[in-house]
Amino acid sequence: MNTSIIIIITGISSALAALGCYTLVRNVILKKKGSQIIRDAEIQGENIKKEKIFQAKEKFLQLKSEHEKEVNEKNFQIQQFENKLKQREMQINQQASEVQKKQKEADTIRENLKAQLDIVNKKSDEYEKLRVQAIEKIESIAGMSAAEAKEQLVESMKAEARTQAMSYINDVMDEARLTASKEAKRIVINTIQRIAPETAIENAVTVFHIDSDEVKGRIIGREGRNIRALEAATGVEIVVDDTPEAILLSAFDPVRREVARLALHQLVTDGRIHPARIEEVVAKVQKQLEDEIMETGKRTCIDLGIHGLHVELIRLIGRMKYRSSYGQNLLQHSREVANICATMASELGLNPKVAKRAGLLHDIGKVSEEDSELPHAILGMKLAEKYKEKPEICNAIGSHHEEVEMTSLISPIVLVSDAISGARPGARREVIESYIKRLKDMEGIALSHPGVTKTYAIQAGRELRVIVGADQVSDAESEVLSNEIAKKIQDEMVYPGQVKITVIRETRSVAFAK
Repeated sequence: MNTSIIIIITGISSALAALGCYTLVRNVILKKKGSQIIRDAEIQGENIKKEKIFQAKEKFLQLKSEHEKEVNEKNFQIQQFENKLKQREMQINQQASEVQKKQKEADTIRENLKAQLDIVNKKSDEYEKLRVQAIEKIESIAGMSAAEAKEQLVESMKAEARTQAMSYINDVMDEARLTASKEAKRIVINTIQRIAPETAIENAVTVFHIDSDEVKGRIIGREGRNIRALEAATGVEIVVDDTPEAILLSAFDPVRREVARLALHQLVTDGRIHPARIEEVVAKVQKQLEDEIMETGKRTCIDLGIHGLHVELIRLIGRMKYRSSYGQNLLQHSREVANICATMASELGLNPKVAKRAGLLHDIGKVSEEDSELPHAILGMKLAEKYKEKPEICNAIGSHHEEVEMTSLISPIVLVSDAISGARPGARREVIESYIKRLKDMEGIALSHPGVTKTYAIQAGRELRVIVGADQVSDAESEVLSNEIAKKIQDEMVYPGQVKITVIRETRSVAFAK
């Protein structure tokens, strides 16, 4: 209401102001232009006055209507609230009457129980007197006190119970020996039947499909400079042969092959293929692949219902996608082991979530970037301890190849689950693992020499390309280095055929024109 009054007063003030203006204009016009102008001014002032008064009335009516609407809404809400209060009051009164009724019933029951208790106490006193009289008669007949008789009876019962207990224990032990093997086989068979994913064998070659053979020439580049730049940047051997509409990417490391495939796809799609562009695209693809590795790790944890892992452990899980264990994809193998562990733990009445977590992490030592000579189980255990995993999970990781003592019930479950996953027909291939190990050892031998920055084993291990720093190794020293690496490989490794060692020394001078 205060707002409405203010607006009405404002309107009236405006009308009065307009009237004052009119009077002033009228006096001026009377002095200057005569009666005709005065009449026009009077008419105009009257119109202005009427218009202002009409606007004030209209505004007043509008505000009055809004105020009445607001008051009606408030009254409606108050009415609703009062109705709810009345309903609540009725409910409370009803509940109070029920409580009073139950209280009366409880008082009646209490009085009845008290009366019955008095009767029982009287009967108990009578029984105690009769019991004492009976004991005295028995003692006089038996010739010994009640305490002596009780002691003899207890000793007799102890001997009988001990004999029966030993007999029962022997029966249980015999039955356990007969059924333990059968029960263990049942649990393992049930687990294998419930967890039966398809196995996937990793290959050492990726086929990159192209639209036409014209693209091959652009990928090779003038005098082969593009393909050399690609091989140097990715460490993958790119085989361009007579295969129609296809290029082979050969490398034992799946991460390198994926980087090369994605980089080639972007280069062919973009159309600009030259050494500088190749290096730029390869660096960009490597960053994208790191992001994809993290996303794969997160998605795997979500799929398996595992939460609270350290971000580094999630990244290592994502890297498993691009690693293999005896030819078996490491991420698929770890997921399978996690599911097998959870199933067996449930069968044995243990915590399936802890077992699943240990099964997923059991092979993280294989994807660690640390340069360590420790077995992968021990390295994985140390990584789990570093990132604050529970002791039973760390022990399960470290003992799944029996390299440390098992201290929890989860550890043998992880060991058995790993064996079940790897023993599935077609799951693993020994040849692939030994081949990859040979190539890694070959690269490691070359990388151990001073001045070597990168090493790439290509052509299925028949060639080793060694990239050295131009500021650390001269042209003459690079020749000596290739001979030293060849001799060391010849002395320390076993391999078919021969291995070609190529030492690459490249000097780059970069300047900027401003």
